Amino acid sequence: MTDPLERIAAALERISPPPAPAPDFSGASAFVWQTNPDHLQPVPGVARVDLSLLIGINRARDTLLDNTRHFAQGLPANNALLWGARGMGKSSLVKAIHAQILSEGLPLKIVELSREDLPTVHRLLAHLRDAPARFILFCDDLSFSHDDQHYKSLKAVLDGGIEGRPDNVILYATSNRRHLMPRDMIENERQTAISPSEATEEKVSLSDRFGLWLGFHPCTQDEYLDMIRGYCAAHGLRIAEDQLRAEAIEWQATRGSRSGRVAWQFFCDLAARHGVRL
Repeated sequence: MTDPLERIAAALERISPPPAPAPDFSGASAFVWQTNPDHLQPVPGVARVDLSLLIGINRARDTLLDNTRHFAQGLPANNALLWGARGMGKSSLVKAIHAQILSEGLPLKIVELSREDLPTVHRLLAHLRDAPARFILFCDDLSFSHDDQHYKSLKAVLDGGIEGRPDNVILYATSNRRHLMPRDMIENERQTAISPSEATEEKVSLSDRFGLWLGFHPCTQDEYLDMIRGYCAAHGLRIAEDQLRAEAIEWQATRGSRSGRVAWQFFCDLAARHGVRL
């Protein structure tokens, strides 16, 4: 008769998942962190634009490029928060700079982490800590709602707790908000707390933990037109300047805004009408 302890041990082995295999970082330069089960999914082709096509964000581009190059070379570098106007190329800049660093022959990998998976970030860092590579940990469209506690997990990346942030990992995050929290949430904390400054310190100071704050602001009409001209030149689309200007301005008027995203959407429509494949 089988020992009851042996039967229990056999049953536990059947229901418990096998340990996750060590990630293979040699097959790709970009990965997406997936959970259930935990694994790093290679991304064979990253959707990005060339760095030269990002117009109107020269200061942010140069600052982030220098910071990333220093990190890839093993020099000190800062975590970066890219905040500001929507559609102005925050996430596009991160991906374009990663491609630029690779083109310079510096080994650097990028891992995308969704905001919903922030509570698992300590498990992701355990995979990356001893890996023979350097990583940009990229969190796109980062923000937190009133009752959201995920921001506490973010501190594991920014400060690293008792272990410290791995030397081979840096965090780049994008957000429409400079302080990552809704303004009314911060103001409500100040109004209802016994000690207002202490009540909001933990939430407001989250942004302060990023060494670089790079602001993105709405573009001018000239910058908007320059973006479209750049796309036309890159894809070989020829069009009269007067026609391009008139159609581009009409497009932005119907959208009620100007941004890099609106410029790209107009160019996609323009390319389709001229039979140009992208």
